[in-house]
Amino acid sequence: MALKHPRYPLGRTVILDHDSAILRASIPRMLRDSPHRKLAVWLPPQYDAISTTAAKVPLRFPVLYDLVGFMGSGLSHINWRGFDENIPERAARLIHEEKMAPAIIVFPDCFTALGGNQYINSSAIGNYADYITQELIPLVDKQFRTLASREHRGCFGKSSGGYGAIIHGMKYAKYWGAVASHSGDAYFDFVYMNDWPRTLTELMKHRNIKRVAGPINISREERNAANGIDDGRVKNFLHEVWKKEKLSEAEGHALMMMAMSASYDPDPKVPLGFHLPFNLETGERIEARWKNWLKHDPINLVEKYATNLQSLNGIFIDCGWRDQYHIHYGARILSKRLKSAKIKHTYEEFDDTHSGVDYRMEQSLPFLLKALK
Repeated sequence: MALKHPRYPLGRTVILDHDSAILRASIPRMLRDSPHRKLAVWLPPQYDAISTTAAKVPLRFPVLYDLVGFMGSGLSHINWRGFDENIPERAARLIHEEKMAPAIIVFPDCFTALGGNQYINSSAIGNYADYITQELIPLVDKQFRTLASREHRGCFGKSSGGYGAIIHGMKYAKYWGAVASHSGDAYFDFVYMNDWPRTLTELMKHRNIKRVAGPINISREERNAANGIDDGRVKNFLHEVWKKEKLSEAEGHALMMMAMSASYDPDPKVPLGFHLPFNLETGERIEARWKNWLKHDPINLVEKYATNLQSLNGIFIDCGWRDQYHIHYGARILSKRLKSAKIKHTYEEFDDTHSGVDYRMEQSLPFLLKALK
């Protein structure tokens, strides 16, 4: 249990208002997401101290970027939590206990009308990889006393954020010195496949022509639903959920699958700007579309980005062995392939599910700061 009124300094959080040119240019009009974002930056207690050198030079600090999971925003990680710690509180305690070095922590807001994104560039959802690397990193380095080089900069996250962290370590290694992925999406055949039957059933409620009992001509019914292009039901579904204040579990999972489709198989030439990987009527997988998804699966990218991964000073991966999305299998495959490619990394498992595992940052944050020095 976390001590809610600790007797050690907690640091302070600064909130910046940032209008993003990259998001303004890349967010699809349909989503109506604002390019104006609030950026939370936590400064450790030592930030306002003066060094003990004769010159009294203000201290500079390594930087960590927190990539939150689906349905989250960076701002949610600075909220007060009963019987638990938010990220700044946890970091302050770890620093006080001398388990990690002082660091600045940045909390980007990358929420979207589809519930989030995968921290990659997509014409169907926005260029969030560029937003972080080309706008936020220079902004933070300019506004705060950072150690402004990749050797002193890392990112971490859980779930979609964990996916984002490992993908950034692969594709954008020139910006990062170390990454940590908690329960990050991997092995798409396991992670997403179980949600698609439920998603198709949920989308069926929003067909332009409602089903009626009796004989059905499947060939006719699937005519406009077999090629992975929305026949109207996805648009209807989105407009319905966007009017709600509370989503059902089925609606939440369906929205997540739309976000993944927009991330992994965008196409500005089709309605809604992305393809679906299944026949909406029969549930048959469209192999050409699924192939595009697999191009984004971390387990399939190790060899391609081996040089970038080898350049990192630290890679931390973990997952609960009871993860309800079966991500532990993907994490094991990812670790196996990293080892085969002779890429040094730390892989750990623990007895828990996908939910409520922020306590695992007890391991990842000190790991990152040791790697970033």
